[in-house]
Amino acid sequence: MCDTEAIDKYSRRLVHVTKEQTEECKKVLQLMGVPFIDVVAPGEAEAQCAAMVKAKLVFAAATDDMDTLTFGSDIVLRHVSFSEAKKMPIKEIHLSAVLQGLEFTQEEFVDLCILLGCDYCESIKGIGMTRAVDLVKKYRNLEEIIAHIDKTKYQIPEDWPFKAVRKLFLEPDVCDCSNLQLNWTDPDEEGLVNFLSNEKSFAEDRVRSGAAKLRNARRVSTQTRIDSFFQLSAAPSVKKVYSFFTA
Repeated sequence: MCDTEAIDKYSRRLVHVTKEQTEECKKVLQLMGVPFIDVVAPGEAEAQCAAMVKAKLVFAAATDDMDTLTFGSDIVLRHVSFSEAKKMPIKEIHLSAVLQGLEFTQEEFVDLCILLGCDYCESIKGIGMTRAVDLVKKYRNLEEIIAHIDKTKYQIPEDWPFKAVRKLFLEPDVCDCSNLQLNWTDPDEEGLVNFLSNEKSFAEDRVRSGAAKLRNARRVSTQTRIDSFFQLSAAPSVKKVYSFFTA
C-alpha cells in the first residue's frame, strides 16, 4: 500500500460521524435526487453493500475496505472519496478476475483473507501473502493448512475463530435485497441552493453547476458507463489485490 493510501486509511479511523451529519448527508442526497437505502443493516455494512451488488441493485460497492470483496461483491471501486488533489484514479476491481487469477473458489479466497488477517481475527504470524497463497493452493482450506503446518515455526493464535469468521463472510446477515428499491429523481436545485449555499455557505455557482450536471445526466437515454464520471485506472494485478489485505 502506498503512503497516500495508508495515510488516508488510518486517518479515516479517527473520524467519528455524528447522527446530525448523517441526517444532513441524507438530506443532500434527497435534494440531489440520488437514491439511498435508509435502513440499518443487521450485520456489517460491507456485507450489505456486497449483497446489493450481487443482487444487481447497484453497479459496484465504492469502498476502500477490501473485506467487501471477501463478502462477495462482484465489483469494488476504490478511491472514490479521494480528493482530486491526491491524483488517485478510481480503481475498479472485479472479484471474478481475482478468483480467476488466483485459481481459487470464493471459499478458498475467503480462507486466504482470513489467513492473511482481517477485521475479525488476527493472522498466523510469519505467514506473508506469498506463503499464504501457496498454502491455500496446496491444501485448499484452513483445516488442512492447520493440520499440516509446521507449528514450531508458525504459531496459530489461541482459540482462533476462523470457522466463525468464514461463516460470517460466506453467510452474512443482510437485509433481503428483493425488498429494496432505488429510484432516481430530478434534483431540487433551489432546495440545494437554500441548504448548501444559504445554510452551509457553499458557493452558489458551484451548487447550481452541480445541479445542472445531475439534470443532464438524468436526460441521457442510454445507460452511462461508470468511466464517464470517473477516471478509472487499469485493473490491478492479482498480487496487488490480495496485498491490500496485508496492509
